[in-house]
Amino acid sequence: MSQGVRSALSAVLIVFACLLAPLGALSTWAMYGLGDSGRYEAAMAPLASDTDVRDAIASGVTDGILREVHVRPRLQGPVNHFVRDAVRSFTETEAYRTAWKAANMAAHDAVMRALREDREGAVTVDLAPVTERVKRQLADDHMPLANRIPVEHTEITVLAAEDLTQLRKGFHVLEVAGFWLPVGAVVFALAGILVAVCRRRAVLATGLGTALGAAFLGVAVAVGRRLTLADLPPDVSRTAAGAVYDALTETLRFVSWLLLALGLAVSLTAVVTGAYARYRRASGELAQAPAEQSTQVRA
Repeated sequence: MSQGVRSALSAVLIVFACLLAPLGALSTWAMYGLGDSGRYEAAMAPLASDTDVRDAIASGVTDGILREVHVRPRLQGPVNHFVRDAVRSFTETEAYRTAWKAANMAAHDAVMRALREDREGAVTVDLAPVTERVKRQLADDHMPLANRIPVEHTEITVLAAEDLTQLRKGFHVLEVAGFWLPVGAVVFALAGILVAVCRRRAVLATGLGTALGAAFLGVAVAVGRRLTLADLPPDVSRTAAGAVYDALTETLRFVSWLLLALGLAVSLTAVVTGAYARYRRASGELAQAPAEQSTQVRA
């Protein structure tokens, strides 16, 4: 194989490797970060203490309760104030954290089941468990109207029906790609380096390409956040949704920084070793020149 063909083949393999690296990180995160119930639970658990998320949950539960409680006009203001304070206080209790965990796991199970099955219709989460716990809290606080609060099945749409078909197709692709894309990236990178005429230069290109792909991945996460928040209904808290998005993508952002650091480290190593090799070669040539001159003088 000629040097020109080897260089071209090496370049193609390295380009494929650098493209597959961020895609592999994305697919692996989707499958083993979001798809795994244990990792999903660990990512969402800290949000039970997030102020924006607690305010959004408290607002939704309070509005649901007040819609069902009918009192005399002169009592409406005090009752509304009492309910809102009680619900906000409830979001600071262990019972709320238990309800938060149960609701999140129910949402995760519903979404994953909808993606793996051919079911139709929107994926929703029921807030009735939270309302039931708030009702008990109000009763414990001796609110006279607490027992009259109906525990209605207030459903929040997690995944719209029109989005389900496309997401299901993408999920099936990720199930296959989640393992093979990272493996393919490593295989292509190694093959490109081994085929290259100058392997140090190939390592440098691989490192720079990996760092560039990681940077694009980080930008994609940031752009995805902005687009996600911009597409929310007006009654949804954007600060709370942003906190949820950040919690879910924390691992992906960490991986993008890790790939960026790894790519730059590999590139720097290739540059340093190349400079050292040139230095050794130049030193050897300088040492060899006087020896040759001495040999010529003696001759």
